[in-house]
Amino acid sequence: MAETGGRAAQLKSSGLRHGWTTGACATAATAAAYTALLTGEFPDPVTITLPKGQQPAFALAVEELGCHGQELTDRQEGVGGRAWAMAGVVKDAGDDPDVTHGALIRATVRHAPPGSGTVFRAGPGVGTVTKAGLPLPVGEPAINPVPRQMMRDTVAEIAARHGGSGDVEVEISVDDGERIARSTWNPRLGILGGLSILGTTGIVVPYSCSAWIDSIRRGVDVARAAGRTHVAGCTGSTSERVATAVHGLPEDALLDMGDFAGAVLKYLKRHPVPRLTVAGGFAKLSKLAAGHLDLHSARSQVDKGYLAELAERGGADPALTAAVAAANTGLEAVQLCSAAGVPLGDLVAEAARATALGVLTGAPVAVDVICIDRAGNIVGRAAPAGGTHRSRPGRPGAD
Repeated sequence: MAETGGRAAQLKSSGLRHGWTTGACATAATAAAYTALLTGEFPDPVTITLPKGQQPAFALAVEELGCHGQELTDRQEGVGGRAWAMAGVVKDAGDDPDVTHGALIRATVRHAPPGSGTVFRAGPGVGTVTKAGLPLPVGEPAINPVPRQMMRDTVAEIAARHGGSGDVEVEISVDDGERIARSTWNPRLGILGGLSILGTTGIVVPYSCSAWIDSIRRGVDVARAAGRTHVAGCTGSTSERVATAVHGLPEDALLDMGDFAGAVLKYLKRHPVPRLTVAGGFAKLSKLAAGHLDLHSARSQVDKGYLAELAERGGADPALTAAVAAANTGLEAVQLCSAAGVPLGDLVAEAARATALGVLTGAPVAVDVICIDRAGNIVGRAAPAGGTHRSRPGRPGAD
């Protein structure tokens, strides 16, 4: 069979076993608990549907049903809180050295008042947002938007299947999560009390420097062999989707760059393709803009002082410059500037492009850069030499 390229081929070529995100595990636990709340029986294993359609099955590590005898009366009377069900799944991160590998993630589901929908609560070991600049409002449980949507979809599906209302309170907890969270960036980001429930695809990609870099090289080789004249190095699945929407690239032109921007650039210098798009989250690409070629949080960090300098060059007044320097996250910095009409996203994209061209010196490769926010909206762009582009704040990536 002919070899194909793209993200899927890169992952397959690594030889490493993938795992499941905390969001996928929380969704599986929620599915089991809500099913038991409505039927009295826990499905084990429990199967869920991930954002890209995969349907993995998860074994339950713990299960407990409370007040089930009263549950039907509660539901008929629209009363919540007395009946509950709890299920837990042990996270398997595959071959990734994930700090949450082996953690027990629990979901406790209770009925909520009619019209409530799915309400999320932070149980023991799950953090609460205390600072601005994150994709969730201050005071909310640190359960990210994609896992929330996965759980909402799962609740709706189970409610339709078993005659439930879908109005539930979902409390997610992680055994020993507060201790585990001390090994993460959560305390610095203002997420206090425990871990975040994360994931955009439900799948943990194994992180091996050598295997990942080898897969990047293989991706370039496959694209060149297929006669591709334009490839995209993307930091993740959301930026991959945006680059595909913007440029209409086929799968074998997509390079799963991850944090290894330097690996893409150095290999393309020796094995050029006429056009390269670099696409990624604003914070990661701000590191590339500052000259870092390894974008992993353990080896490079967002430099708010550098962002403040860029903002000042872009016309920010002293108050805005100071606010950018004091921002909690890169996302908050770009949001502040966008509100003031300062094109920080474009400035970061242009600086990232300059870094890329510096590595590619002498190679016939034109470069453009796309910076996105967590939702996939384009917040900054830099065109190849001779092209022009200015981003419109909040422009959707699908445009």
